[in-house]
Amino acid sequence: MLEVKTLDKPDERRDFPRGHLEAVHLQGLDFAVATFEPGWRWSESVAPIAGTESCQIHHNGYIARGRMRIRMDDGAESEVGPGDVFVCSPGHDAWVVSDEQCVVYDFAGPMAQTYAKTE
Repeated sequence: MLEVKTLDKPDERRDFPRGHLEAVHLQGLDFAVATFEPGWRWSESVAPIAGTESCQIHHNGYIARGRMRIRMDDGAESEVGPGDVFVCSPGHDAWVVSDEQCVVYDFAGPMAQTYAKTE
């Protein structure tokens, strides 16, 4: 099996306040590029769409640009920036901490299928 797609023609785009994501869906992998504008915060921009108090998506991510702070529901916290690879389990909030866009590549399958989806 061989499957190739390009982000130049994503399978879908989802817009949400202060950001958007573009996703491609492949056999066994959903891949998304999320762009978050300065001032974006999950609990303000996506929580109303998700209907949960914290993000319940598992993320396997890579920060291509910008900086983001992640706070887990248990209080653990970290900041990620360009070149950082991270794994984040469900139960967190996150926000942009720089004056530039934060661009995140997310390799978590469920994220691309359900993140910020209104349907």
